[in-house]
Amino acid sequence: MQPHSITDKELVASIMNGDRHAATKLVRNTEKLVVQIVYKMLGNSRDRKDLIQDVYLKTFRNIPKFRFQCKLSTWVAQISYTTCLDHLQKMRPHLVENYDDENSYAGGLAEAQWIEGPRNPSQVLAAKERAAILENACTELPVIYNTLITLFHKQELSLEEIAEITNLPIGTIKNYLYRARKILKQRLLTNYTKEDI
Repeated sequence: MQPHSITDKELVASIMNGDRHAATKLVRNTEKLVVQIVYKMLGNSRDRKDLIQDVYLKTFRNIPKFRFQCKLSTWVAQISYTTCLDHLQKMRPHLVENYDDENSYAGGLAEAQWIEGPRNPSQVLAAKERAAILENACTELPVIYNTLITLFHKQELSLEEIAEITNLPIGTIKNYLYRARKILKQRLLTNYTKEDI
């Protein structure tokens, strides 16, 4: 017999009743996503750990207001995103650099396969090297592009979930993903041979 999988409603009710195990479960279920968002948006900032704590303080303070209009993890991710955005806006006013791009998002999500997994065991090392090159290139993207790449490709969230988290229209998200991939491709081809990547 499989253990009962707790629903978002049950988890929230338990947290509101003061159940510490439920609170710990919420943190465990969402910490990877929260850390990804905070680390991508804040880069090497010393404030990252404080921001993560702030995210969970806001989560538990506002959990009575959660209305189950999205998944609980999406709501926590939204708090993470807006907390980081607020912090960044205090630090610097512009999050998206202006890139001259005459093309709108036309390529569909077919370009989403921007890193291929290894096809056989002999390619594992090469794949790790490519992943490291790509990760490094992503850190040089504007914050919002890097964050969207992380949410879509690494966390494998849907466009709809990303729209809920970021409060951006799906068309804008597609456009930013397209631009981010285009910038990455240009930078990678400028700095590496095709064999390297």
